[in-house]
Amino acid sequence: MYMTISEMLDELQGKAVRNPEIRARLLATRTEQNPVSAFCRECRALGYEIYDMDLINAGEEFYAQMKRSTNGGGENSPMLEGQDDFYEMFFAALEI
Repeated sequence: MYMTISEMLDELQGKAVRNPEIRARLLATRTEQNPVSAFCRECRALGYEIYDMDLINAGEEFYAQMKRSTNGGGENSPMLEGQDDFYEMFFAALEI
């Protein structure tokens, strides 16, 4: 079964919340020179085929769908600050 980036991140986030070792490994990627690439490498090491551009595109596609669904998607659609950054949203939930 094919999982979307969002589904993989949700599943991985759940594992990280329950397993301190996985959580620490993922949080450690934030200190790397290229944290997004390091995060994606760690995801793949944990069995989740997540690549840099897939992660970025998933957030942008999600945001575009949200924007199109509000007020016909015109320029008067509300700004959804940060809703296109799955990477930052993932870590925001882990750092609580």
